[in-house]
Amino acid sequence: MHSISYDLHIHTCLSPCGDNDNTPANIVGMAALKGLDVIAITDHNAARNCAPAMELGQEYGVLVIPGMELTTMEEIHVLCLFPELEGALDFDKFVYKRLQKVENKPAVFGHQYCVDKEEKLLYEDPYLLINATDIAFDEVEGPVKARGGIAIPAHLDKSSTSLLSSLGYVPPESTFKVFELKDMAKLHALREAHPYLRDCRVITDSDAHYLEHINEPVNFLEVEEKSIAGVLKALKA
Repeated sequence: MHSISYDLHIHTCLSPCGDNDNTPANIVGMAALKGLDVIAITDHNAARNCAPAMELGQEYGVLVIPGMELTTMEEIHVLCLFPELEGALDFDKFVYKRLQKVENKPAVFGHQYCVDKEEKLLYEDPYLLINATDIAFDEVEGPVKARGGIAIPAHLDKSSTSLLSSLGYVPPESTFKVFELKDMAKLHALREAHPYLRDCRVITDSDAHYLEHINEPVNFLEVEEKSIAGVLKALKA
């Protein structure tokens, strides 16, 4: 077994709320500088900045997992992590078709830049990516799992855009086995209030929208091998 440091919730400049300096190159460089072993790129309803980050990760020695932070029709945020870029990009197309198409106003919400590994602008997405999709929470796991991925309810302790803030409870038909918290000090109280969570693994991430918010190497996973497959297997266990 290997103990690896992680931060599995990081936004790039493709997310409108992400800083324009949060390019794949800067994110991977910061992760390497901080000594993180593995990160995940999780833009709002998009995975199109994952490819350059993964390529740069190979150069910097940082394992980069392709992912997305999906917004359901109930305004619940769900981290979706995939074993391969192909599956993440296919899921991107699936989600984009079901995104509520509202034109983005960069002056209000921020720019949505898709860039390459050299930080060259490829295009700016015209539709607001932080909008909800028409995908219900109980519909998420199927298409994610079909692509080999794992769906993780994000920041369960957040007062908005979380499973508990939106629904107020964990649906009894839920099947997720891992969830994310922002503040681990709230874990005991949440498990007391929601017994379903007692049998789930918990992770904590930065949800970084700025480079300086990316986590230091303080959170660790025990994995059989340092690979995307190894990380996802540990999370699913």
